[in-house]
Amino acid sequence: MKHTGFLLLFILLFSCGGNEISIPKPPTYLRTNFPEHSYVKYDDNCPYSFDVSTLFKVDKVKEGDKETCHKDIQLGALNGVIHFSYIDMIEPLSKYVNYSNDKVDEHKIKASSIEDLQIIRPEDKVFGTFFELKGDVATPFQFYLTDSVSQFVSGIVYFNSVPNYDSLRSSIEYLKVDLLKMVNTFKWQKK
Repeated sequence: MKHTGFLLLFILLFSCGGNEISIPKPPTYLRTNFPEHSYVKYDDNCPYSFDVSTLFKVDKVKEGDKETCHKDIQLGALNGVIHFSYIDMIEPLSKYVNYSNDKVDEHKIKASSIEDLQIIRPEDKVFGTFFELKGDVATPFQFYLTDSVSQFVSGIVYFNSVPNYDSLRSSIEYLKVDLLKMVNTFKWQKK
């Protein structure tokens, strides 16, 4: 019995040896290296044009057999999509603006902050608002643009991943540059 106690004490003392202190490591996130930003002009049979990142792919959206001016802009390696909608306005402008603002407001519960940037380019008849939603929200960016008379477009960005702002931050910052380029080069074309 004495030998068993001594053996247990011996094992206990030597198994706890060493000067190494174990420190838990903080969680880490994927570091993504992105290419330089480059753009091409997107222009098809719709009444608008804009510069789009060469990394993105613009898919046409159909309603039945008919092609529309709605687009799904695939974000390539960023693994997301911009749902881009075009509307010929038949209601007062305020209805479309209020609807877009309500869509942003739906995310107030999860957003830590919502920043907006007014877009006012009277020379191109382009007016609108670009929203950046920070926090663990489903959509980090939304925007709308209008000629304030008869045409209205809106865009909503979704990533194909769980909305973890910290892990998506580098992708969001990279995408913001491309989205601002898109809205700042947006122009209405003659129908």
